Amino acid sequence: MDGSRAVDNTIAATVCVIGAGLSGLATAHALSSRGIDFVCLEKAPDVGGIWRQPGAGERGPAYMSLHLNSAKQLTGYVDFPMPSELPLYPRHSDVAAYLRSFAEWAGLLPRVELRTEVLSVRQDGAGAWTVVSRDARGETTERRFDQVVVASGHNTEAALPDPLPPGSDSFGGTILHSMDYHDGRDFAGQRVVVVGLGASAVDIAADLSRHAARTVLSVRRGLHIVPKQLFGMSVDLIADAPWWSSMSFPEQRRFVEQALLVARGRLPEYGLPEPDHPIFSSAVTISDEILSRIRHGAVTPRPAIASLEGSTVSFTDGTSEEADAIVYCTGFRMAFPFLPDGFPAGPRQGAVELYKRVVAPHRPGLYFVGLIRPVGSITRLVEAQARWVARIVDGDVSLPSEEDMCEEIGTYLSGIEDRYGLTEGASIQVDVGSYLRELRELQDA
Repeated sequence: MDGSRAVDNTIAATVCVIGAGLSGLATAHALSSRGIDFVCLEKAPDVGGIWRQPGAGERGPAYMSLHLNSAKQLTGYVDFPMPSELPLYPRHSDVAAYLRSFAEWAGLLPRVELRTEVLSVRQDGAGAWTVVSRDARGETTERRFDQVVVASGHNTEAALPDPLPPGSDSFGGTILHSMDYHDGRDFAGQRVVVVGLGASAVDIAADLSRHAARTVLSVRRGLHIVPKQLFGMSVDLIADAPWWSSMSFPEQRRFVEQALLVARGRLPEYGLPEPDHPIFSSAVTISDEILSRIRHGAVTPRPAIASLEGSTVSFTDGTSEEADAIVYCTGFRMAFPFLPDGFPAGPRQGAVELYKRVVAPHRPGLYFVGLIRPVGSITRLVEAQARWVARIVDGDVSLPSEEDMCEEIGTYLSGIEDRYGLTEGASIQVDVGSYLRELRELQDA
């Protein structure tokens, strides 16, 4: 009956994996490779995470023009490379098809329960985890697991400015978040203001500029814009090269600063604000298109929005634009509504507090895979996280004491604070090379 609950108080499987996107499938493969019993719960109709959303027409952080920003060689799984016929930066539909092929090749699909939404995850006094889920028929099921791996992604809850600019209530057009943006053709002939300078903002502005009558990019704070390729090489392949890893951090920073001056010049020459921080002290924006679209007059930069009045958008430099729509590309809040309050964010200004960015020290048996933000491809890191978790579950490696794990978290967050400032988003920032070495050392221990 709709809304009924089937209760199973026995251990349903050793591990419950939440999410069947890139991170969830990597975790499932790592567990399967070690013969560990698991169930993977996915609320969507198919595997693939955000990469399948545009083709399915679903709400989400992905959109029709989405392509990889990282090279396919580093974005594909180690055991199952992306097809050679794909371009260096495949589009979303190619990545979605690849992820489904991986799940089939690895034999994971029989262990994935699709159209199954996780409603709650709670730990009982004995240390086991109770997971309540709801299937496509609306029926809820309660099961117990020894371990839970959260691999459901963190770009789930739209973050809009609070408050919105004065006069927003009077705006007669459409105000939306990038979460609800699907296709530039939906705005054909319109005048659109895009707010932000992150990855989605520059992608969406470039996409809109091919369909909208006018595209304006409103930028409050400067960010470093890095092309996908330098010296004819994908930037993440450069970051994966041994010669790059052998350089000190100051040397890496100087190298990139000089390369960017050669490749694109200074950002104020494009009408964009100069970043108020050195490169690698905040997230960078990877884009080959936005600066070219600005130079061709297809995208017009403006500073932050000061106010709205009817269809008029006024900016902090005194200029104004008539607009039919405003797209806020202002990021996301981490949301894990199935977890108890406070997970995984800690008390330090919302910082995520996980040992080695994976383990919840105060909740034995709870792990997070993919809750990181690297400059470059995430796949190698996710695979290494998944293999480490599988070894922990299998009893091959032991975790330190809770006290030692908390000490490591404190040291890590202190370094993050010195470099980025301590925020929720900054607290999951990792350097690909050093973090990958760290994970490999954990597996070898």
